[in-house]
Amino acid sequence: MAAAAAAPALSFPTTLHPPLHQHPRRRRRRRGAEPPACVYSERGITFDPGSAFYRSDSAAGRDLAVLAATLHRRRLRRPDPSAPFLCLDAMCGCGVRALRYLAQAGADFVWANDASDALRPVIVNNLSRFERAAAPEAMARRWVVSHLDATRLLAERFLRREYFDVIDVDSFGGDAAYIRAALLALRIGGLLYLTSTDWRSARGYGSRSSLSSYGAYIRPVPYPNEVGLRMLIGGAVREAAILGFHITPLFSYYAYHGPIFRVMVQLCYGKQDGISNYGFICHCKSCGQSRTFGFDELGQITCGCADKTDPSSITVVGPLWIGPLHDTTFLTEMLSLATEWGWANTIENGVTLEKLLDTMIEESDSRLPPGYIRLDEIASRAKVNSPPLGTLINSLRKEGYAACRSHIGANAIKTSCPIDACLEVAREIRNLR
Repeated sequence: MAAAAAAPALSFPTTLHPPLHQHPRRRRRRRGAEPPACVYSERGITFDPGSAFYRSDSAAGRDLAVLAATLHRRRLRRPDPSAPFLCLDAMCGCGVRALRYLAQAGADFVWANDASDALRPVIVNNLSRFERAAAPEAMARRWVVSHLDATRLLAERFLRREYFDVIDVDSFGGDAAYIRAALLALRIGGLLYLTSTDWRSARGYGSRSSLSSYGAYIRPVPYPNEVGLRMLIGGAVREAAILGFHITPLFSYYAYHGPIFRVMVQLCYGKQDGISNYGFICHCKSCGQSRTFGFDELGQITCGCADKTDPSSITVVGPLWIGPLHDTTFLTEMLSLATEWGWANTIENGVTLEKLLDTMIEESDSRLPPGYIRLDEIASRAKVNSPPLGTLINSLRKEGYAACRSHIGANAIKTSCPIDACLEVAREIRNLR
């Protein structure tokens, strides 16, 4: 199966294959799409959400997707330069993501799918807006709408050897059954935008669910939102390895509303040597220190604090992704593109892309271990008032440690500094004030 997926993707024919085993429908004359009655806008793109579930708060995640897809299209070096750039939105809702891939990311073709056929008029109307705005010479069919289970659609595309450059799956809950099918329908080097809203598993309240969906046993730790992202990446790492591939996370984004965990990964050919970025996180409730362990260290997981003899103080989660959450170079190029387009400094739904991407670039430092520390925990353990976040970060950097804010946890820092030394720095800051 892996060998078949690795074969060169065939160019899409002028007329796309219909879904397999599609029930025959009575042919009806297609009427011209009517303008949307209720107009929303994202970065200048207007659309009508209709009766579909739509969150304006999720616009930042769509901004990141469009920036990433555009960069990927610009970076492509194919033997056939005329090969089309193909995107698939597997759970498209009202179709706003598909519309933005067409209008902003420069996709040559977008497949918009949603399981609910009741949304068809809404999706068609929104995508028709792009056709009406296009030049007459560019009126060739640029999109198709279907209403299938996402996993079935992705599997059918793989069976027909119709591979995509970008696949976006904006799923609900923690069902990850689609990941393997999505990887199979993705071109080598393509981008897969994963989603999870399973906050219970990320917080350690649904360990059986996280084990069945992502192959990770999750227990409560002080940084559950980051664990949710690492759990999602880890599930993709496992599925890619089964197929003979490996993946590279380009960026990982946590949004408080929902909450929503979104990860953009790139599919790469061949298995990686070793499993250095796939392992376990150990957190000691006694001293507050977190560490990572590999599979070869199972049975040796301990903490160096004085309370190491108490097994109840140790919490182990995994296996999951323990490497960097982002790719520094890719994020830097995303920020440059956002600045070029005039998106960087504008506030959309309370999010400034420049601030968000700057923070994510700092988080991509390979010296930073998994997890973050909240200032109130530092203050409680050091028995001082909370130090100013910026002052603490600068002080840790002066000591030679990597340190930055976390876009995932409010009023929290990520640092390579051991917890004991971090507490000493916090005490020194308070003594100087």
